[in-house]
Amino acid sequence: MEGVDQTIPVDELAAVADAVAQQAAAHVRRRRPELFGATPGHGAPDDAAAPVSTAPDPVATKSTETDPVTLADTETERLIRALLRDARPDDEVLGEEDGGSRVVPSGVRWVVDPIDGTVNFMYGVPAYAVSVAAQVDGRSVAGVVVDVARHVTYGATLGRGAWVSEGNGVRRPLRCTSVERAELALVATGFGYDADRRRQQGRIVADLLPRVRDVRRIGAAALDLCMVASGAVDAHYEHGLSPWDWAAGGLIASEAGAIVQTPPPDSRADEGHITVAVAPGIADEFLALLDELGARDPLT
Repeated sequence: MEGVDQTIPVDELAAVADAVAQQAAAHVRRRRPELFGATPGHGAPDDAAAPVSTAPDPVATKSTETDPVTLADTETERLIRALLRDARPDDEVLGEEDGGSRVVPSGVRWVVDPIDGTVNFMYGVPAYAVSVAAQVDGRSVAGVVVDVARHVTYGATLGRGAWVSEGNGVRRPLRCTSVERAELALVATGFGYDADRRRQQGRIVADLLPRVRDVRRIGAAALDLCMVASGAVDAHYEHGLSPWDWAAGGLIASEAGAIVQTPPPDSRADEGHITVAVAPGIADEFLALLDELGARDPLT
């Protein structure tokens, strides 16, 4: 773990990240049918028995009317913060819903997203995740992403590889694909909520699409990064991600062998920096392609 204070208990941080993420995912899994009703084929078998919440306004908005936050988002972040406070009371926390200082501390900082893919969560699309990462000096050293609906957990510890567990407790090593030509790459991406930025992102996709195998839009950046790690896609790029979007997933992709570029750890989404994770066999070619399209420049 070059460059990381060797007195930092990284194994402990990894264990805490996993335990906290699992408890948070269980809460999210339980709350979805309570808030929005059962979705056929979605979630646990007993979802259909859960009543729809009669509480007012289970959904609010943030940056725009299309940028939602649900009761489950705020509840889950508070749960995560409480669990982290019990396990690591002196550490700082940066979260999507309740915030925290953007200034990178000298010690351990937890970077958490209670539900990455909130729109999918609302609509019953089974692609949303809990993301929990521990950073030291702004660098992720341990991270876990739980694909909530699929009961799949991805994790990594800096310098020790990435793994996936498919609900049976067995951890299988992750490795990204061996693709060697960008024209054969399956590429994941995502879009911001601001209309002007979406126009810019749309132009980039239009220029990129004829140059690669195909493009996928899953709707949860943490899962996109884990899909690079698992080989489900060959590359992922997206503008305007916040630290909680990439802190865990970026580490997982990197530890699975991907070439990963992330924004500065104190960056804001409105600065429009790009996040990239790409299989090593096409990294140079894919990054050059993004440069050709002007895609590695920040989008305002």
